[in-house]
Order: sequence, then structure tokens, then C-alpha cells
Amino acid sequence: MTAGPALLDAPSRRRAGAGLRGIETVDTDEVGRSDRLALMRSGELGSVHSWELVTAVDGPGTRLTVFLSGCPLRCLYCHNPDTLAMKDGEPVLVDDLLARVARYRGIFTATGGGLTLSGGEVLMQPAFAARVLRGAKQLGVHTTLDTSGFLGAHAADAMLDDTDLVLLDIKAGDEETYQRVTGRSLAPTLRFGRRLAERGVTVWVRFVLVPGLTDDPANVAAVARHAADIEAVRPGTVERVEVLPFHQMARDKWAELGRAYELDDTQPPNPEAAEAVRDVFRAHRLTTY
Repeated sequence: MTAGPALLDAPSRRRAGAGLRGIETVDTDEVGRSDRLALMRSGELGSVHSWELVTAVDGPGTRLTVFLSGCPLRCLYCHNPDTLAMKDGEPVLVDDLLARVARYRGIFTATGGGLTLSGGEVLMQPAFAARVLRGAKQLGVHTTLDTSGFLGAHAADAMLDDTDLVLLDIKAGDEETYQRVTGRSLAPTLRFGRRLAERGVTVWVRFVLVPGLTDDPANVAAVARHAADIEAVRPGTVERVEVLPFHQMARDKWAELGRAYELDDTQPPNPEAAEAVRDVFRAHRLTTY
């Protein structure tokens, strides 16, 4: 596979739902259901929602971020509710996705960027993700996995060996709040974080600060302890923590999908509140933004 010129025809601003322009999709009329399922089981075919080219988010440098469809969590503040169902994605072959990745190798080299797999939840499609990450590494491209960690057990050691960075979203610090936010359990995320440290994978911890939901001081302190515990397994693992203030940019998506949005009246945290939360992480000697 050879890289052609890197044409900057990606969607111009961050928004999942920007589509698959420039990536060939499989014609489902030509591929039977049983064949599609076989290709998905082997990881040759995935359900992909969209892609975009972004800078200063989703990892270092300029990133080609690919949003996979399907997620087991139901986060109240989900920014990409249109990625929750795997059936709503488009069928894409690994080689066709990697052909798009290859076009941007020059930009990745110049900016220290690379490929980020996001979602949805990437680990809903572990075989496909593993093939994409392997192919990207063979191209010499930096790889990032953006995940809640809830399905961390789905990530084989070989997949993690092909992953340079994990953006680990710790959505809450205690079990009750985590279940309130996501409908799921916190424990798998923490197990996955420890495993990443043991495996030597660099981690950026992400925490979304939502007034009235995740901003309780006890919850914030617990998230900070979890991040520090991961760092303690192998010092240097948690390269940074990102405290992400809640915003309302997904409100229209929820409305378009006809989904009830419980946070419709929630306001973003003020800058002072966000900085106070960052200081909690900094108190654990974690580099925090």
C-alpha cells in the first residue's frame, strides 16, 4: 500500500456524524448477511460511523480520528449518541480504512500525530480494531485507542502492543455515581487501567466534569485516586489528565434521535470550578490540563 498526497478534505470541525467521505464502504446488496458476519468476526470488516482530521484533541499532533459504531454504556452526557448502535454504522473493510490512514503519513510525521480509534466504544469491535491498529503500526503511524475501558477484557495483549496511547475515560470515581452516569459498573475500567500500566502502555486519563452529576468533591477525589493508583503501578504511565468541562453541543443530536436528554438544563461548569478540580489531580502529582 502506498501513500498518495495528503488532501485535507476531512470534515472541518469536530463533530461525530461528519460521514465517511473518502473511505470506500461495502455494498451490502453485494455481500450477504452471513458473509458480512464472517468478515466482522475475522476483523476484516467493521461498522464505522465517521472520521475527521483534528489537531490538539484525541492525542498528540494532528489525528485522523475514526469513530466506530456500538457502545455498551449509556452515558447521560454522551456527545455521540448517534454512535451507540452498531447497526447504524457503515460497513468498511480494514484495507479501505488503512488506505485513508496512509494518505496522511506525511502530516502525522510533521506534527507528531497519528490514528485515533474512538466511538462509540472501540472494544465493541475488537477484531476489527486489532487489524486496524496492526496495519497502522506497519505503516509507521502512531496509534491511540479512545475507550471507557469497560470492555478492556476484549483487548488482547497483541492489540495493546500495537497501541501507543490509550485515552482512558474514567467517568466517575465511585460505583454509585458511575452507574448513574453510564448504567454500568466501574470495576472493569479500573482493572483495565492497571493492566495498561503493567503492559507499559501510556495513558491519558480523561474525566468529564458535569455539574450536579460528577462534580461532587468525594467523586472527584476518588477519580484522582484511581488515576494515581494506575500511575503507581508503573510510574510514567499516566502522562496527563484531562479535565473536560461538560458542554451542551450534543443536545441537538439527542433531539434529532428522539432520545430523552436528562441534562437539558445542566449548565457547563465555570472556569474556576474546572480549575479547582484540576488542582485535586495535581495534588496527586499528576500533570493535569
